[in-house]
Amino acid sequence: DMALASGRDFDESGQLRDAGSVVVLDEARARSLAAGLEGVPFAVRSLTEKPFRRSPAAPFMTSTLQQEAGRKLRFSAQRAMQVAQRLYEQGFITYMRTDSTTLSDEALTAARTQARDMYGDAYVPDAPRRYERKVKNAQEAHEAIRPSGETFRTPDQAARELSGDELRLYELIWKRTVASQMNDATGTSAQIRLTASVPEGVAAGQEAEFSASGRVIAFPGFLRAYVEGEDDPEAELADREVVLPTLAVGDVVEGSAFEPGAHATQPPARYTEASLVKAMEELGVGRPSTYASVIATILDRGYVWKKGTALVPSFTAFAVVGLLERYFGDLVDYGFTASMEDDLDEIAAGREEALPWLTRFYFGSAVPGATNGHGDEVEAVGLKATVASHLSEIDAREINSIPLGNGSDGAPIVARVGRYGPYLQRGEDRASIPDDLAPDELTIERAEEILAAPSNDRVLGTDPASGLEVQVKAGRFGPYVQVGEVTDGGEKPRTASLFSSMEPATLTLEQALELLRIPRTVGTDPETGEDVVAHNGRFGPYLKRGSDTRSLTSEDQLLTVSLDEARALFAQPKQRRGRTTTPPLRELGTDPVTNLPVVLKEGRFGPYVTDGTTNASLRKGDDVESIDMDRASELLAERRAAGPSKKRSAKKAAPAKKKATGKKTTAKKATGKKAAATKKTTAKKAAPTDPF
Repeated sequence: DMALASGRDFDESGQLRDAGSVVVLDEARARSLAAGLEGVPFAVRSLTEKPFRRSPAAPFMTSTLQQEAGRKLRFSAQRAMQVAQRLYEQGFITYMRTDSTTLSDEALTAARTQARDMYGDAYVPDAPRRYERKVKNAQEAHEAIRPSGETFRTPDQAARELSGDELRLYELIWKRTVASQMNDATGTSAQIRLTASVPEGVAAGQEAEFSASGRVIAFPGFLRAYVEGEDDPEAELADREVVLPTLAVGDVVEGSAFEPGAHATQPPARYTEASLVKAMEELGVGRPSTYASVIATILDRGYVWKKGTALVPSFTAFAVVGLLERYFGDLVDYGFTASMEDDLDEIAAGREEALPWLTRFYFGSAVPGATNGHGDEVEAVGLKATVASHLSEIDAREINSIPLGNGSDGAPIVARVGRYGPYLQRGEDRASIPDDLAPDELTIERAEEILAAPSNDRVLGTDPASGLEVQVKAGRFGPYVQVGEVTDGGEKPRTASLFSSMEPATLTLEQALELLRIPRTVGTDPETGEDVVAHNGRFGPYLKRGSDTRSLTSEDQLLTVSLDEARALFAQPKQRRGRTTTPPLRELGTDPVTNLPVVLKEGRFGPYVTDGTTNASLRKGDDVESIDMDRASELLAERRAAGPSKKRSAKKAAPAKKKATGKKTTAKKATGKKAAATKKTTAKKAAPTDPF
């Protein structure tokens, strides 16, 4: 007898682990077997029943709160921590950065009392449940995350003061805490095995065996209050029960219908924020206070982007990881990072001094041959010498190149990470890689499709002033014209964006030369002696005279506005630029937080969702056609949680008040400004140039 192959019988490459122990049916054979079994009597060969018991999960600590808020509420780790911070500051929950699952005696009493009042004595065990974590360096200075106080406020009571994200997260914490002090769920699981002789088809004359499993919950226990990963415990209880018909061994049943179903073994799922937090915790990388900020950092730096809830690595991430693993492997080793976390815990606990540790790490240990335990003498050599010894070996172009293989013509195709984003190169042919294409989806076939796609790049003619070719090109930020080519070590060629009314296919050389005149000096204002210049900025066309600006009504005016017209504009009071109302692309529904209608609109910087009060741009991976109300609500909630944008003007105004103070203060201020300017200039000089 041989079993049919299932997903667990295949390895990560899609090959059978033990081909001789299982049978793989293709679609034709499966349909033949199904047809041969219709109307055939089945006999019950065996019936097994066994009890099951499930215990509640421990109260929340930081990592499990972030994971469950991600699964149930679709919160990012950062959003979960921001909401928890507000709940803590308002006195609704205990401190939210902890890796302890311990509840105080006060909390145990409150949780048990509330469970008893709401569900009855049968749902509460005789003794309190205590959850101990056997984790090295657990930072258990705080108890588990729970509702605050000697008596917990129920979600209904909290709703008088909370709403939106705060109420949803509070309810999650409240349910988990109360459920942790309730009895186990118990019941019975059963399995029936049925056999029949196959009269015809691919398995004619052989015996086929099928099994059916069921489960009956006798006592729901804590499941009445809380089910991990589910919003409605009562509905989930019904889903968890699969009741089998009453049968006995030897009973005969008839197979009335058989439906063959295809199954494809899927690759391992991408990380979500919740599963990444879990993986970091298991590896010992990070601490409760840093999980959210680590994820926020890799998102902000463009190392990963979101496709729905999945985290997709970018091409930049592959280049960075390749560089670090090749030249500084031990510094990015999980064991090394976890060991460093342990050292930092020792410093935090006062058992190690910070300065000597940092000195050893940066300058090296005085002990010859000392290692960090992972095969490299990083601790002995020090970070400074380790970096210095490899810096000259690094080839930026090689590191930023990811070979994909040879195309149909035999020419190698390479994905490269450039200053303006990832692109493909095959000989002299180049093409930008679409922003929403994941690296693992970039096959040779897909790369050839991208390279073969029609391009609007073309030569328009020759610039009479320089003798160089003028081209129109398709860029990452839209079509533009360019004079000459990029050369190693040479000056950057002049470029200019096309007006929104222009099409690359119909652009003429004369139009291109006009565009290349921008910014255009209109003339000199005789009253102020300052030049008036026409610019095309990110917010539209405008005139600039010294530090004063005025908006133009159309891009065409950049080429036609006269000095008299410009002076007339500057003579008028400065007005805020009006916005043109554009109709929404789609109405999505009502926001559950504000109860306001939410629409999808197209803005200057791309599509966004708005409830009329809060605007939130769509992220990379969000699709205009498929975005729904749930995703829109999540984007709006994240935008509200981030708070208003910080104003820079207030920071700049502060030093101005100190100008009237003494010479000493003035000297310090001047020195500070000079130092800041020097630092900025140095940073610019040190910035790496694009090797491509």
